[in-house]
Amino acid sequence: MSPTILLCFLIGYFLLLIIISFATSKNSSDNATFFTANKNSKWYLVAFGMIGTALSGVTFISVPGEVGAPAGNQFQYFQFVLGNAVGFIIIATVLLPLYYRMNLTSIYSYIEKRLGHYSYKTAASIFLLSRTLGSATRLYLVVIVLQRFIFDNYGVPFWLTVLISLALIWSYTFKGGLKTIIITDTLQTFFLVLSVFLTIYFICNSLNFNIPEAFETVKNSSYSKIFFLNDFLTNKFYFSKQFIGGIFVTIAMTGLDQDLMQKNLSMKTIKEAQKNMFTFTGVFVILNVFFLSVGALLYIFAAKNGIDIPLDHITSKPRTDLLFPEIALNNLGALPAIIFMLGLTAATFATTDSALTALTTSFCVDFLGMDKAEKLNEATAVRKRHTVHVAFSLLMFLVIIVINALNSSSVVSLIFTIASYTYGPLLGLYSFGLFVKKRGLHDKLVPIVCILSPFLCYLLATFSTTLLGGYVFSVELILINGLITFLGLLMISKKTDQQTRF
Repeated sequence: MSPTILLCFLIGYFLLLIIISFATSKNSSDNATFFTANKNSKWYLVAFGMIGTALSGVTFISVPGEVGAPAGNQFQYFQFVLGNAVGFIIIATVLLPLYYRMNLTSIYSYIEKRLGHYSYKTAASIFLLSRTLGSATRLYLVVIVLQRFIFDNYGVPFWLTVLISLALIWSYTFKGGLKTIIITDTLQTFFLVLSVFLTIYFICNSLNFNIPEAFETVKNSSYSKIFFLNDFLTNKFYFSKQFIGGIFVTIAMTGLDQDLMQKNLSMKTIKEAQKNMFTFTGVFVILNVFFLSVGALLYIFAAKNGIDIPLDHITSKPRTDLLFPEIALNNLGALPAIIFMLGLTAATFATTDSALTALTTSFCVDFLGMDKAEKLNEATAVRKRHTVHVAFSLLMFLVIIVINALNSSSVVSLIFTIASYTYGPLLGLYSFGLFVKKRGLHDKLVPIVCILSPFLCYLLATFSTTLLGGYVFSVELILINGLITFLGLLMISKKTDQQTRF
């Protein structure tokens, strides 16, 4: 596929997003529009747009790539997805009612009212760290593809590709914020879903399969095992590890994350927000089945046509993340290549633009107090918001450069490893706030507990085979992290006569 054609497509795509941005923000670009979309979002637009935000380029490339990984992953990821579904239901029935009762802009304001100032700042700081690392890792994946298949051909260095990508995202989010994001994410999710189904069609067509034949081939292949019920101690793919991990990763990375919750809080009523979450959950599970099916078909296609897994530029080792782009851009023809790039770009930028908006919102509200109208006039507040938005874009740029220098593993594994260590303390903080009544905290000690917990978790995971009879942790490590934080908070808690009202 010609790099010039792909580059022209990207330019046109971003011009469309910028036009949408100016159209949605021409009448208002104040902080209420940026932070909450004036509490006027339509639930069905949010539900559909959240699919693109939640899936991202990681699901688009890494999940299909891992189906045929040497570790024998197959469809084990679906165990994790089933846990995700339970987690989404818990968010809709437990956390969303809490947030709506308190009429929050930043969800971490709950921690301030329930546990105290230092707990609040700690929770917000954890989010800023976690979302910056997670979003940078997701964007890193798509930049690798853009670099390898487009910009290398023009001699553009990797750092400049990253900078261009972030500048484009900033250009269509800095004015309208969440109001723009809800519209652009809806469009990008449409492109993502369209790309998945068309990719399956193109691969099936190349393999001379109709849809029923493709289904039977995937079902009978060596890639379709879903449930792993052997070797509980040493198998990272064991069902309970993936399922439980899926529940708590979802609660932490969605329900305790300003990014996705910000969209839910932009609706008028709790009923609309819950309707959004339930609809989103069903579509999310179904789409992941198709992503896994794409992975199986990719490996079947690769075996038939003698295509090897592409090598990492740094380590020269096979990198499953790159198999999908290799086949789509070099082996299926021009139209499938454009469709693939459309889906990848839509998936990844839908995640990153949303994250930049949420990071900006959290910092402005949680650290600059912009939700308190008396502190700043509107013009000054907007200028400060723009500065924060630029600062987080530059921070993400630096993080991606570092990730590129250090990482060569599957991005999906890296993201959930990051989540296990960084989001765990949020689980502990919210669990204490919600379930421990008539006890407060020695608030100044909370940051120490939230720093020690991931460190202790890391030691436990590192030496688990020795300490726990050969047990190997997987994504369920986030639950252990949250539990350690919870126990640490109990140790620094104190009796209080005030019954929590939240």
